Amino acid sequence: MGVSLKDVAQRAGVSIKTVSNVVNNYPHVTPQMRAKVQQAIDELGYRPNLTARHLRKGRTGIIAFAVPELGNPYFAELAGAVIDAAAQHDYTVLVDHTAGLRERELLVCQEFRSHVIDGLILSPIHLENDDLLARQETSPLVLLGEREYEAPYDQIAIDNVAAARTAVRHLLDLGRRRIAFLGSRTGRERQPAHLRLRGWREELTAAGVTPDESLVVATDGYGRGDGAAAMTALLDRGIVPDAVFAYNDLIALGALRTLTERGLRVPDDIAVVGFDDIEESRYGAITLTTVAPDKPAIARQAVDRLVERLAGGPVSEPRRIRPGYRLVVRESTGAVPPAVPQGQTTPEVED
Repeated sequence: MGVSLKDVAQRAGVSIKTVSNVVNNYPHVTPQMRAKVQQAIDELGYRPNLTARHLRKGRTGIIAFAVPELGNPYFAELAGAVIDAAAQHDYTVLVDHTAGLRERELLVCQEFRSHVIDGLILSPIHLENDDLLARQETSPLVLLGEREYEAPYDQIAIDNVAAARTAVRHLLDLGRRRIAFLGSRTGRERQPAHLRLRGWREELTAAGVTPDESLVVATDGYGRGDGAAAMTALLDRGIVPDAVFAYNDLIALGALRTLTERGLRVPDDIAVVGFDDIEESRYGAITLTTVAPDKPAIARQAVDRLVERLAGGPVSEPRRIRPGYRLVVRESTGAVPPAVPQGQTTPEVED
């Protein structure tokens, strides 16, 4: 039989109410009393019934995290970070897969599983502002991902334009001038691919290099095969850049495969930079230089905002939060960039 609040109260010599106050972290318990009760909890191995605690508050204790592509290592790693962050608040995470389909995103966003979950963290691809403004569901919603919305919900996203500029600046510092961009998309100009392409253009222009649109290659998806096909298409047109900035690591890894098959040396002939810092980028035959979003911070801030909304009390205005990122320099660019001027992002170099 499990240890109860009554057992802890008897061991500590206090009331059950006092134990409950400590377990629920109420602020009006004195430090001495809290230490006394905590000692009894530790000695008896008491574990609170989290399900009962949430039910008493009219909650299920479950939040959902909906991502477009669980097969993408970035989202898998981010899901792990969200689960860890939610556990700090005694919440369980239900991970959902939308496949990047608008109808699935709408289903998740509106009333799907509203009786099961307390709130939702959503990384949308195809939802529009009108979809979010028309949302009738009252449970809290936090938006993740770099797609920008003008909607009354908290949004957590790194500055894609600035991050892309950091990547391109690194290549320019290495003396590269014909820098290709792999992974552009058509439509929806506020999507991440457009923002990263914008960063590519802005940094080249700032360096006095005219962006060559023939070096921009669109892809159907964001996987390794898409990157390999994009690099093949570029080379088959007789265009050989001296560097590649890819929309994400998977596209960059696919491009590396094509370059190896074509006998081009990385980074001697062509330097390559990715985006996301997935684990695979650290262990390939050629380790990948990449922009590394702070995934633990993204997850922590998203969960904190959701829990804050669930706690009630005064409702603050929705916020747009910009987590940090860094440039991790590896073998695919093969050089440590010069010192970064004050105010710019300092690259991190791995041995």
